[in-house]
Amino acid sequence: MPSPRRAVRNALFAAICLAASAAGADEAPPVWAYPVAPRDYVPPADDGSVRHVPGSSRGYTLTEIRDLFVARDWFPQAHPPMPSVVAEGRKPDLRPCGVCHRPEGIGGPENASLAGLPAAYIRRQIADFRSGARSTAVKERGHVFRMIAGLKTLTDEEIEQAVAYYASLTLPPRIRVVETETVPTSYVPSWYYTPKGDGSTEPLAGRIVEMPDDEENFVNRDSRVTFTAHVPPGSLALGEAIAKRGASDRIPACVACHGDALEGVADIPPLAGRSPSYLVRQLYEFKHGLRAGTMAEPMKANTAGMSLAEMVAVAAYAASLKP
Repeated sequence: MPSPRRAVRNALFAAICLAASAAGADEAPPVWAYPVAPRDYVPPADDGSVRHVPGSSRGYTLTEIRDLFVARDWFPQAHPPMPSVVAEGRKPDLRPCGVCHRPEGIGGPENASLAGLPAAYIRRQIADFRSGARSTAVKERGHVFRMIAGLKTLTDEEIEQAVAYYASLTLPPRIRVVETETVPTSYVPSWYYTPKGDGSTEPLAGRIVEMPDDEENFVNRDSRVTFTAHVPPGSLALGEAIAKRGASDRIPACVACHGDALEGVADIPPLAGRSPSYLVRQLYEFKHGLRAGTMAEPMKANTAGMSLAEMVAVAAYAASLKP
């Protein structure tokens, strides 16, 4: 049973959600969920040294890691052999799937985790991106449009190879969700948040701030790096309530389609253990018609009455579950 103090706090948070929904306060994209790499950011120069990550015998230079047409594979024993479309790209437009989504399909806060998604669902998303039915709410997110351009060059055989490969993988637990009112002061070097490292903090203010626990190895594209997602107090309780029971007549229960533990059902995708930043982006984009492909209409209806605070709560709860 929650403490009286926590119960009051959760009730207040729920009241804020209802007020925000009624006021239509979440119409603009939540910019915090869409970090954009600054145009003036200059990445550190490569000193030529060979980098390593814990548990791997392989080594790559920073230049090799930054080569976006080869998916560097630190743990080849941890997954089946990669199809060529996952491992290697074709210049100038096709980057391999494994560069951003990683050979293990774990992705990061900046993109989707593909591991363990139903094959039919992955296939459907590729079709929606290629047709223009699926896009992004923030046009500065250039990597999304580079992916769309690359998807349009794929052959049917390459699509089926990539779909079968990622659907066969299992997503490991890697996200720790922490309720807090403050968060280490952060900045965006390249599509993700990281602490400034000066010991200062800032109000979380209704956001989700998701950061790698080991930035150096995240930059190295180490698939075993974990993340901490800072979420507002009361998010988990509210998210669980919405997921299991819905919210009045505005929001149906998530478990009705996604399964009792949000583990996915048939070609309905699992949500458990996946990036809460990513999940907020998807909920917002369903609500505002930026995901309009096959099977999107039910989600558009389901999210129509959701406030941003409710999206945050559902995403936080889903991310806290075991994938």
